[in-house]
Amino acid sequence: MTSYGFPRQVRLLSAGDYRSVFDDAQIKVHGRCFLILARPNALPHARIGLVLAKKNLRRAVDRNRIRRLTREAFRLNQHQLPALDIVLLTKKGLAEVSSEDYVEQLTYAWKRLEKLSRKFQTSHSAESQTKD
Repeated sequence: MTSYGFPRQVRLLSAGDYRSVFDDAQIKVHGRCFLILARPNALPHARIGLVLAKKNLRRAVDRNRIRRLTREAFRLNQHQLPALDIVLLTKKGLAEVSSEDYVEQLTYAWKRLEKLSRKFQTSHSAESQTKD
């Protein structure tokens, strides 16, 4: 049975996890009010980390709402996502976006991320075959 939990294993927890994504972001997905950086990981599942800057989301209630909505959207879509380490960064203006619009943007971003990941993996495997 498929689990839709949000355990520690699907979260980026340490500074080193975040740093590896920032240093080697091989996939980028731009949303209207967020940016998703991702890189392949060696695990059988995707992991997510959030960077919600106080500069972009002034009020704690807005940061908590975005955090809750992002985690829920990831939790429901984690089984369709490839094995990636994902970091979501916020942009200015996200506080004015309704929850429904934000979830819709995230759903589109997950699909885009999956498509770009497949494209990256096929091009990366073709490069490794030409090196052999």
